[in-house]
Amino acid sequence: MTFACRLGATLLTLTLLLPSILWAQSPVLPRMLSEVPAGTLVPEADAYGPVRPDLPVAPVLRRGETIGWAFVTSDFVGTTGYSGKPIHVLVAIGLDAVLTGVKLVQHSEPIVLIGIPEARVAALTEGYRGLDIAAEARAGGGAHDLSIISGATVTIMVIDDSVVRSSIRVARALRLGGLAPDTPTVGPLYEIDPEAKAAPDWFTMVGDGTVRRLSLDIGQVNRAFEQVADPRAALRPEAGASDDTFIDLYATLVSIPGIGASLLEPGEAENLRGWIADGRHAILVAARGRYSFKGSGYVRGGIFDRIQLIQGDIAVRFRDRDHRRVGRIAAEGAPTLAEMDLFRIPADSGFDPTQPFRLQLLVQRDVGAIERVYTTFDLGWQPPAAFLRPLPPPAAEPGAATRIEDDEAAAKTALWQRIWRDKAVEIAGLSIMLAILTAAFFFQGFLTRSAAVTFWFRMGYLTLTLVFLGWYTNAQLSVVNLMALVNSFRTGFTWDAFLLDPLTFILWWSVAAALIFWGRGAYCGWLCPFGALQELTNRIARFFRVPQWELPWGLNERLWAVKYMLFLALFLVSLASVDQAERLAEVEPFKTAIVLKFDRAWPFVLYAGTLLVIGLFVERFYCRYLCPLGGALAIPARLRMFDWLKRYRECGNPCQTCANECPVQAIHPTGEISPNECINCLNCQVLYQSTAKCPVVIRKLKRRAAVGKADVALRADGELVNHPNNRPNEKGQLHA
Repeated sequence: MTFACRLGATLLTLTLLLPSILWAQSPVLPRMLSEVPAGTLVPEADAYGPVRPDLPVAPVLRRGETIGWAFVTSDFVGTTGYSGKPIHVLVAIGLDAVLTGVKLVQHSEPIVLIGIPEARVAALTEGYRGLDIAAEARAGGGAHDLSIISGATVTIMVIDDSVVRSSIRVARALRLGGLAPDTPTVGPLYEIDPEAKAAPDWFTMVGDGTVRRLSLDIGQVNRAFEQVADPRAALRPEAGASDDTFIDLYATLVSIPGIGASLLEPGEAENLRGWIADGRHAILVAARGRYSFKGSGYVRGGIFDRIQLIQGDIAVRFRDRDHRRVGRIAAEGAPTLAEMDLFRIPADSGFDPTQPFRLQLLVQRDVGAIERVYTTFDLGWQPPAAFLRPLPPPAAEPGAATRIEDDEAAAKTALWQRIWRDKAVEIAGLSIMLAILTAAFFFQGFLTRSAAVTFWFRMGYLTLTLVFLGWYTNAQLSVVNLMALVNSFRTGFTWDAFLLDPLTFILWWSVAAALIFWGRGAYCGWLCPFGALQELTNRIARFFRVPQWELPWGLNERLWAVKYMLFLALFLVSLASVDQAERLAEVEPFKTAIVLKFDRAWPFVLYAGTLLVIGLFVERFYCRYLCPLGGALAIPARLRMFDWLKRYRECGNPCQTCANECPVQAIHPTGEISPNECINCLNCQVLYQSTAKCPVVIRKLKRRAAVGKADVALRADGELVNHPNNRPNEKGQLHA
């Protein structure tokens, strides 16, 4: 108890001092240059020069002579990967526009979490050294072979795209390798004509370019794989005749009203308008043949890794939340297509519907048990002239900058609001769960009258927490969330970043409210998926009579301190480096067991599995002694306003029933319940009313029974005295 108080005081002091010790985040390039010596990036270099004021690039020097330029990809193009955070790659480009050094310096990708060594990804990134960017610029970024690591497709595609496109931008800006800066478009701007109509039949739309087609046969694909760097690809050709269809792919921009009206059923066209409101667009992608442009590897919450949309310097990858299936194509004469899908283009992507784009198809081929090679094919599309109308450029007006800021804020708001709408089912499910739990706590006296009802209610609720909250929605809170909150004060706090994950947002608010009413037990005991997994596996172990170990009270009390020390250490590290703190936060097995469902590198699986095995013998071992999140929530646990757990005066002296049967040993031998350790399982409240286990209740029942017997005896005596046969007659004599 004393330790917790001291720890709370320490954290309060740190919180008060936080504004004075936080610093503004430095620009990306200077920070990366300080971490990566010039000789590490470019072997013959010995130093960097100062960063240019007009462009985030720095000269790479050799004995004072500039031999190239260094830059970070994320300063020039979007590099958001599967994690939703930027992937920072430090690149050096020579004066001839050939890359002289490439190094992966910072990322938040789950590469090392899914069984892929990070060194392998770093080596692939460094393999871009020697790439001719001038040739890439002339070929539109497709002059090199794309190397992919199976299991990290999206991450590698982001790295490839960002390295090539950012290098082209830098080469053009610095006029390297004979490249010249892009010239601005001359002439009027264009906008989509909402009144333009598309042809009513499929054949005409394909013919006039409204719908573009990419048809690949097996021979074309086999010849393409013969050109890749890995010779094993040619040794495993696609089976079938050379002219057999591999894929017949079609694409068009259905957010253009006239095109959508011709291709979609009226109901789907109407739904599309609501789905792409607020400046978003959508493409229709349809195909037939043996190869699927979607594949079977994408998962809920994941990314379609076989297609991406590229327009100029932007690349759009589609997540499942931006995907809808199409029932049928309404245009007359449309062929039978196996896959027909809509993909939504986010409003903040920078996509321009009046400009050409290309849909890049990634084709894979197995060359080993777990190895694949890849090649790409492009389907180009541009809006037919009939759907465009000239729009004169608007004149600059006072307050334009303010309006731009307002528009940016509105776009962010629209983004999180759209995510909340897309998560409506999950939000409703979580809301129902919170309502049920709140009712159970408020009316716990009725719930705990029956031990069997309480047990099965708890087991059912924990199963729902594990399966729905954990494995289905991945709504597992983490100490990383708290560190992200601290970091947000360094980079500029906004609600938008937290509102992008509605379930986590709702859970944190419910935890904050529960801390006032019930302490940490509402979350730790009922809403934590990993905690539910521990308890359910322990119950199964008990069913099979696995022996349970109860730690001596003194050892149990001292081990409580470990989780507080872990939290304090992570919190202090996060003040210096959030990235390092996130790595150390792997002490939490939540990613392994809940988010990734044990689909991870073996050390992480071994760690999580070991904790669960220990939990078979010591119930909730991790929760009780190691969980830094539990430690963080326990610190304000004493601030709760109400004490809902009923106790008798005899609890702890002499009765030890509740203390002996508390599943997490949160009840002191003297009878007090530790609010820092209690998980509100309600077991002690069941015992509080138990007529079979609670000595106080049993004694009361015995006393009542004794009083009842005395009353019966008295009534019997009274009836005997007042019986007519026991009364004297007129002569004063009793009846025989």
